[in-house]
Amino acid sequence: MIFGLFKKKNSNQTIVNRQYYALTSGARIPVFYEDFGVPDTVMGRFEMLSIVMILFFRRTAKSGPSGQELAQEIVDAFFQDIDHSIRELGIGDQGVPKRMKKLAGMFYGRLETYAAALDSGDETALAAALHRNIHPKATDIQDMSALAHWMTTTETAMSAVSEDTISRGLLVVPEPVREGEEQ
Repeated sequence: MIFGLFKKKNSNQTIVNRQYYALTSGARIPVFYEDFGVPDTVMGRFEMLSIVMILFFRRTAKSGPSGQELAQEIVDAFFQDIDHSIRELGIGDQGVPKRMKKLAGMFYGRLETYAAALDSGDETALAAALHRNIHPKATDIQDMSALAHWMTTTETAMSAVSEDTISRGLLVVPEPVREGEEQ
């Protein structure tokens, strides 16, 4: 009977892997780095993956137990991926927990800040928060309004995704539209 619990989690692994791959692929769409002001650096990619994860978590927060279970497994995969990436960058075993704690704090701080702006529908505040987080040392103002707009429209699109699509790990991150193009 207890072995059934382990089997259930293992059967979800295919769904978790498929959904995590879709989310990470969505965070790597070149438009974010070429047109939306996100630097194509390790930290820029962390920022984009965090944004996509935040949007996914906000969507699954409204899901039933299976969607929330999937979200928890995606969170676990996200932080395992970050741990692996830190190690690949050459950080030693003793430095990893400190870095993980810092990155987790950054992620949850962004979740709170972006959620407040998204909940209020304030794209200007969202763009300002994106600028602070993505360009913390910039002396000039980077225009993050396209990314903020993409986030609000993506959240709306994700809210329309069926629970069946969520539970099967088939949510796809909407492609951003380059300036001057139509959807």
